[in-house]
Amino acid sequence: MALIEYDVYKQKLRDLEPELDKLSAALDMDNARQEAARLRAETEADGFWNDLQRSRKTQIRLKQLENKITRQEKLIGAWEDLTALCEMGQEADDADLLSELKNEYADLEKQVEESRMTALLSGEYDGSNAILQFHPGAGGTEAQDWAQMLYRMYTRWTERHGFSYKILNYEDGDEAGLKSATISIEGENAYGLLKSESGVHRLVRVSPFDANARRHTSFTAVEVMPEMDDDNSIEIRDEDIEMQVYRSSGAGGQHVNKTSSAVRLIHKPTGIVVASQQERSQFQNKDNCMKMLRAKLLELKERQHAEKISDIKGVQMKIEWGSQIRSYVFMPYQLVKDTRTGFETSAVDAVMDGDLDGFLNAYLTKLATGEI
Repeated sequence: MALIEYDVYKQKLRDLEPELDKLSAALDMDNARQEAARLRAETEADGFWNDLQRSRKTQIRLKQLENKITRQEKLIGAWEDLTALCEMGQEADDADLLSELKNEYADLEKQVEESRMTALLSGEYDGSNAILQFHPGAGGTEAQDWAQMLYRMYTRWTERHGFSYKILNYEDGDEAGLKSATISIEGENAYGLLKSESGVHRLVRVSPFDANARRHTSFTAVEVMPEMDDDNSIEIRDEDIEMQVYRSSGAGGQHVNKTSSAVRLIHKPTGIVVASQQERSQFQNKDNCMKMLRAKLLELKERQHAEKISDIKGVQMKIEWGSQIRSYVFMPYQLVKDTRTGFETSAVDAVMDGDLDGFLNAYLTKLATGEI
């Protein structure tokens, strides 16, 4: 029996080999190695640190390339090791090795899927960190609780991928949940992976806040933007910004109530408002606000193909029925379904714990084939 199963896995590994070759080609590994070598030589050259902004960008790019190269080399190495393990186990007819082979093959399949997702990222800002903003729709406590559930879902996804997140702004809900929140997610291709999550998310459940246990529908809008430290195509003039300073509220200890360190920026031409209150200093909060404002303006520019900020006009997202990108149904049945790709799963608990890769991959695949 073991010999038959070994034959099955030997064929699976053979079928996987051309897939790995396609992935290496899609990831443009030859050019990645050449670019990494060139950038590595730059970092070792005299005067590299004379231009701090350029040297920082070079180091970030080099790290991205090295991570990409290492990940693909490990993937190919894992395939080679499993192929050798399969042959060895088959020769010895070893049932224990078969169990090890099955487990490691399942891990390899997962790694290949992650690599496929990376290969689909080709946008100009896909490699950037991501800024996520959460806006509850109408409905008070219901919508605010749903916004916090989504906040938790994305922070769990972040942790699953070994990324990190930073709270830029967080305002508690009146009774539960949150009124608004902004986080930055730092990690390779964070924006490219999460850009599909921008839109309205709809929840159907029996409300824990309803004494009559009635079913409620709630909406929350999630905005996803690339984090940009600086972008020459986005000009923000001092005279176009109104800065307001106020005292922070919520968690943070005694300090937040003693100093007016929180910052709110209003961009007059577009009416965009951003706020940050998590940092200790006014300067840091203003810096966070500028990153958020730059990201919002870039998003609008990309959306409207505008060439100048003066051409940009705000786009109001309707947080209501019929405008959702994804529905999460907890009752009377369990289903999460993306309205754009048709991808769905009944594993609601896993999704709310950050298992989103199926949705992200489905979107990136359709985007790459021009179906979206």
